[in-house]
Amino acid sequence: TSRGFAVDPLARGADALRRVEAGRPDAVVASVWLPDADGRDVCRAIRASGDATPVVLMGAYRTLGDRLSAFSAGGDDYLTKPVAHEELAARLVAILRRTGSAAVPRSGGLLFDPSEMHVSVDGTPLSLTPTEFRILAALHSRRDAGISRGDLRAAGWPPGAIVTDNTLDAYVARIRKKLGRVPGAPRIATMRGVGYALRADADTPGARVAA
Repeated sequence: TSRGFAVDPLARGADALRRVEAGRPDAVVASVWLPDADGRDVCRAIRASGDATPVVLMGAYRTLGDRLSAFSAGGDDYLTKPVAHEELAARLVAILRRTGSAAVPRSGGLLFDPSEMHVSVDGTPLSLTPTEFRILAALHSRRDAGISRGDLRAAGWPPGAIVTDNTLDAYVARIRKKLGRVPGAPRIATMRGVGYALRADADTPGARVAA
């Protein structure tokens, strides 16, 4: 959810099949071991119905045979437990892009080009100064978790530079204003006692995932 997905948590394989039948989600994440089924059988049932919804399977085993069985069942990807949430989100975004889905989370829409100090939001360029670029890049690297004022000052200005909180706040306000002009752009939230955090636009729905 923190990466911009709308998640439908489901406890059983039968629930997943009903969810897919009721209204196709953008992707399905299923464990190989479910209380009532094997996640690979759930994937086979989805494929047997002619549904091409991307399916990511997860299992505790690392053998080549287990991974191949997931793909043979019609899965699009296989992750070994324990699964890092960052990797799962990244793989979902990659799968949605490959399948041409328009529902790739907006939080993944920021594209940085450090060599040119250029950043865009879903293809729309942002005009940023070098300092603004470095601040936004630092926020993006710690999105949702938040980043302290001290770390933002260190990222935005060279060592030894004297930067007050008021100066930092003014730069953040300017970046906020520029992001606000682009529909679906992430927003910068103030975290009291911590600093700032970059978060997906709450008004822009992300991809819906049944998991």
